Amino acid sequence: MKKNLLIAAGLFSFVLGSIGAILPILPTTPFLLLSGYCFARSSEQFDQWLKQTKLYKFYCADYVETRTIPRNKKWKIFINIIILMAISIFLAPMLAVKIMLGFLTVFITIFLFFAVPDKKGSKTTKQD
Repeated sequence: MKKNLLIAAGLFSFVLGSIGAILPILPTTPFLLLSGYCFARSSEQFDQWLKQTKLYKFYCADYVETRTIPRNKKWKIFINIIILMAISIFLAPMLAVKIMLGFLTVFITIFLFFAVPDKKGSKTTKQD
């Protein structure tokens, strides 16, 4: 029963992550990481399948394997964060929510550039 629930949750989060790759309102990486977590604990077959998908390789493989992110990919992530958070802050109805979103943006940026190490010796590729 638990195995089936984890597989269902993994598939659902993969679908959401796939939609997030197209629509900027859904985050791709957290859903793909959740899929990986669910599949790793439920099905080796689904886990292997996920790790072979282009989405997983592009968004998650570097971090999962090396716990690092190439600097140029960090900058692309940062630009997306700024654009999406600026839209969210602009559309937020209350000042308190705008302030919290501003703090969240600062926290995510600090975490991205100072807590997650840069991948050493990485060269720019078309995938990055």
